[in-house]
Amino acid sequence: MASHLSGGKVNVALVQELARKELLQLLGKCDGSKAMVWDESLAGPVGLVAKYDLLRENEVLKMFPLRAGHLPPSPVKNIIFITRPQLHLMDLVADNIYGEERSGGCRKEFHLFFVPRKSLLCEKWLKNRGVYGNFALIEEFACDLFPFDSDLMSMELESAFKEYYLENDPTCLYQAAQAIMTLQSLFGVIPRVSGKGPAAKQVWDLMCRMARAKQDTERPGLIPQSQIDHLLLVDRGVDLLSPLATQLTYEGLIDEIFEINNTTAQFPSERFTKSDDVPTNLSDERKQIILNSGEELFAEIRDKNFNAVGPALSRKAKLISSQFEERHGEKTVQEIKQFVARLPHMMATKASLATHTTIAELIKEVTDSNSFLESLQTEQEFMNGIDTDKVHPYIEDCIAQKEPLIKVLRLVCMQSVTNSGLKPKVLEHYKREIIQTYGFQHILSLTGLENVGLIKLQQGARQYTILRKTLRLTVEDGSEITPTDISYVHSVYAPLSVRLAQYLVRPNGWKGLQDVLGLLPGPTIEESQSLPAGHGPRRGSISSQ
Repeated sequence: MASHLSGGKVNVALVQELARKELLQLLGKCDGSKAMVWDESLAGPVGLVAKYDLLRENEVLKMFPLRAGHLPPSPVKNIIFITRPQLHLMDLVADNIYGEERSGGCRKEFHLFFVPRKSLLCEKWLKNRGVYGNFALIEEFACDLFPFDSDLMSMELESAFKEYYLENDPTCLYQAAQAIMTLQSLFGVIPRVSGKGPAAKQVWDLMCRMARAKQDTERPGLIPQSQIDHLLLVDRGVDLLSPLATQLTYEGLIDEIFEINNTTAQFPSERFTKSDDVPTNLSDERKQIILNSGEELFAEIRDKNFNAVGPALSRKAKLISSQFEERHGEKTVQEIKQFVARLPHMMATKASLATHTTIAELIKEVTDSNSFLESLQTEQEFMNGIDTDKVHPYIEDCIAQKEPLIKVLRLVCMQSVTNSGLKPKVLEHYKREIIQTYGFQHILSLTGLENVGLIKLQQGARQYTILRKTLRLTVEDGSEITPTDISYVHSVYAPLSVRLAQYLVRPNGWKGLQDVLGLLPGPTIEESQSLPAGHGPRRGSISSQ
C-alpha cells in the first residue's frame, strides 16, 4: 500500500487495494505468460493501482499501447486488451486481432477487460467485425475510482462534461453513482447528501435505485462504520467559471503550464542536469516527476499561492543549510550516531528542494511574461465585472496575433459567463474574427460551446453579478502569503463550488441561501440516508465532494 494514500481522514489506500485485488483476480483467469494492450487513456490511471513490478510477478511480460495495425511480436500465450467501452477502440482491438491472426506465429489466446463496465453495443460491434468469437474471456474490471492522494480520487472520465451536456449521454452519471456506492461499501453509508443541478439529482436518484437493488438481492453482510458524514454533489454546469480561471497555486500552475496527468508532470530535462554532468542531447527528452503528498516538501507548498512559494523554499534552504552545519564542531559518539541517522532524510530533502526550486524557476519564466500577466489581468477584470459587455481589446489582440485558440476561447467563455451572456453584436464579432483567423472548421467548436452554455446570448437577469455580491466571489484585499480566504487560489476569485461547500458546513447550511440557489440551474438536493443501528458517523469525519 502507498503510504501517501493512507494519511488522510479516510484510508484511500483501501480503494487502491480493492482495485488491485480485482485486477489480479482477472489476470489469474488467464493462465500462462501475458502481454497487456492498454487503451492509452487507462495506462496512467491503472498504473496508480498496480505498478509494473506487481504485473510482472503475475506473468505480464509485455505492455503495449492500443493502436491501429499490428501488435509488436511477443513470445506470450495470452494477449489481454484493457479498454474503455468505446466503439472506436473496438475497431483498434479488431485490427490488432486480425494482424495477429495473419502473422502466422504461434497461436495466442485473446482476452478483453472492459473498464469499468461491459457494453452490449461494443460487444455487438466486435461481432460485426467478426472477432467476438476470438476471445476466450470478456470480463469487467470494475475500477471506478483511481486514488491520487490521501484526500483525492478521480474517475478519470475526461469526456464526461462533453458526453453529458453536448451528446446527451448520461452513462458517466451511472458510473459516478456506482463509484459512490463503492466508496460506501468501503467507508460506510454517508448519512447526509447535498447537491445542486440536474446531473446531481440524477446521480442521487441512481444511488437510491442501486441501494434498493442491493437490499433486494444481497444478504446482509458486515457493514463498515460510517467514516464520511457528508456527500456534496455539484454539477459542473452550476459552476462554469472556476475551470476557466487560471490556477495560481504552485500545483495549479504546474498543471496550467506542464499538465499533471495521474499525479505525474513532465519538464524539460536539461534544466535538471548538474553543471558538471556530461552534456548529452536531451532536447527531446522530458523529466518525469511524481507529485503527491508522499513528498514532504511538495505537500508543504503544493497549495500555496505561487507568490508564497519563493519565501517557503528560501526558509527550507536555510533550515537544511543549518542542519548540515551541525556536522562541524566537537560531538559525542551518540550525537554523531543521531546525525548519521538523520542524514538520509536530510539528503532527500536537499534533492527535493533542488527539484522544486528548478520547477519554480520554470514557472516564474512564464508568470513574469507580458503575455501571462495581460491575460491574467483580463481574467480578473471579467471576474470583477469590468468591461464584460463589449468586445475586449486584449481578446482582439490575441486573435490578431493568432495566439493558441484554446486561450482565446477560454477568455471568450469567461467573458460570457461573467456577463451572464454576450450581447449579439459582441458574440457575432468574436465568431467572425475567430473563423477568419483560425479556419471555418471552428464553426463546430463555437457551436459546441454554445450548446453546452459556455458561450450564450445575454437574456434577462445578470445572475453572475448577484452571485458575485451575495456569495462574495471576488475578494480584493485577500493575502496571498498568509491567506484567510479561498480566493487566494486565483488571487481575486473564490470558486463558486467552494463557496457552496463553505456555506454547507455552517450551522444553518443552505437554509439562508434559497434565493441564491434559485439563480443556479437545476434542482437542489438536501437528503439523508438512514444508517444501520450502531453505525453513526465517527468523530473527525469529512465532507466528500
